[in-house]
Amino acid sequence: MFVLEDHVARRREIHDLYVRLLDGVKGVKVMCQPAGGDFNSNYWLTCITVEPEVAGFTREDVRLALDADNIESRPLWKPMHLQPVYKNNPCYVNGVSESLFRQGLCLPSGPCVTDEDVVYIVQEIKKAIQK
Repeated sequence: MFVLEDHVARRREIHDLYVRLLDGVKGVKVMCQPAGGDFNSNYWLTCITVEPEVAGFTREDVRLALDADNIESRPLWKPMHLQPVYKNNPCYVNGVSESLFRQGLCLPSGPCVTDEDVVYIVQEIKKAIQK
């Protein structure tokens, strides 16, 4: 608890750096807090979405490229109704959670991630999508 404010501040800085460095990458969006209202995200995770029709590559292409460079990333959480343990339970969906799971990727964003790490990660993303 003693370092909570520092960790949240650092995660917000990391998020802002990803936003700046990924700006203009076609089909890639950094997920941000909603505009307006009383929101103050702690950006515990920094996530991107990849629109394959626009980008020309998929979230999985990015994940595999990062993995090949020993950079850990992961898809957004699998929606509960798609998990085997809940397959027979009723669900009320509109396609949003499935789309986010299909297109979303969590990037490294822990408080020990340096600005140089973020620059390197984004360079590797850009290198991967140019192949």
